[in-house]
Amino acid sequence: MLDKVLIANRGEIALRILRACKELGIKTVAVHSTADKNLKHVLLADESICIGKASATESYLNIPRIIAAAEVTNSIAIHPGYGFLAENAAFAEAVEKSGFIFIGPKAETINLMGDKVSAINSMKKAGVPCVPGSDGPLSDDAEKNRAIAKRIGYPIIVKAAGGGGGRGMRVVRSEDELVKAIETTQAEAGAAFGNPVVYMEKFLENPRHVEIQVLADGQGNAIHLGERDCSMQRRHQKVVEEAPAPGISDQMRAKIGDRCRRACIEIGYRGAGTFEFLYENGEFYFIEMNTRIQVEHPVSEMITGVDLIKEQLRIAAGQPLSIDQSQIQIRGHAIECRINAEDPKSFIPSPGPIDMFHAPGGLGIRWESHIYSGYVVPPYYDSMIGKLITYGESRDEAIARMRHALDELVVEGIKTNIPLQRDIMADENFFAGGTNIHYLEKKLGIA
Repeated sequence: MLDKVLIANRGEIALRILRACKELGIKTVAVHSTADKNLKHVLLADESICIGKASATESYLNIPRIIAAAEVTNSIAIHPGYGFLAENAAFAEAVEKSGFIFIGPKAETINLMGDKVSAINSMKKAGVPCVPGSDGPLSDDAEKNRAIAKRIGYPIIVKAAGGGGGRGMRVVRSEDELVKAIETTQAEAGAAFGNPVVYMEKFLENPRHVEIQVLADGQGNAIHLGERDCSMQRRHQKVVEEAPAPGISDQMRAKIGDRCRRACIEIGYRGAGTFEFLYENGEFYFIEMNTRIQVEHPVSEMITGVDLIKEQLRIAAGQPLSIDQSQIQIRGHAIECRINAEDPKSFIPSPGPIDMFHAPGGLGIRWESHIYSGYVVPPYYDSMIGKLITYGESRDEAIARMRHALDELVVEGIKTNIPLQRDIMADENFFAGGTNIHYLEKKLGIA
């Protein structure tokens, strides 16, 4: 097993990684910005080191400083968590070239799956179903692009090959909008991602967002841990996630899961990953692969009993997967509500001191967070301050537990989205299951 791991992240995911390391007897190093010296994982780590000012570009996104911190602390490996540098191929390459283990896929795999065009082509070769599209980058030939769009059928969506997080995409409903949409998206993609390449896909009107969790050891072994439904979204950002997804049969799960598992083996994948799909009319359509641990990974852990972070650490140590597909059983239902420091109506971030905090408890309730009474939420980073996860033998039971857990959760001194999460849990359409990715925005009147 790894001797010492540097955690190149902050907040709840850094604390989650630290806990897994402790259970495996791994020493931990916490890096932090000047704004994060009082984070819980920093206080609990075996060692901590400040790597820069509050700005993420001067700390959590500063590759040389993170590498230097690993060197001076004699760390063996670096865990990137999610966000920041987690899917940065240059970082993964720098870590490996500096003699450390990157807890994640190889740099070339991150590059392959980070470019949406190459990712789609790889998935097609592996037999993973994809959205009908341009089958490659769009050229500057307007007539050719019109012909592609006509073949696919309107509405279509123009996407940046290097995009993500809901950015770099534009829906086109008629031919007279097409040329301008392509040019605008290319310009935005070049400015935002340093890559002006765009491609075209069929735009699905009312899909759900369903994703498959995978683990692969890079030694020819891979498993899937079922699916999650992440359709409750606002501005392409997930708000509530659950597993398994309502309405997905065991046969359907096995079929799509096996294709994802086989795709991992074909591309030589190593670590935890997620295949994201749009799901409509009983069909799955691949959209992208996230080559890292996901924010919503706890719901998959709850229904399978598999500790995904521990498996990441074992794989990084060169060990084969500790379980095979025949040992994975889906039991019960789990729901995760993201708790953000923001106004529940305007969604404006609400940083500041937490005057009082009380975590919910009880059977089937899990609270993942770095906050505590007296902690000051900084204004420099993502507004998520915790994740509330509930588990039940049935979906109804998981929802019931989430309702009373949200009532028990106390975060005073700042505004949070707890009222919004209560409203979602009381929504009759959410309770029925199977809402699409546009539902929450329509409910909030911002669609």
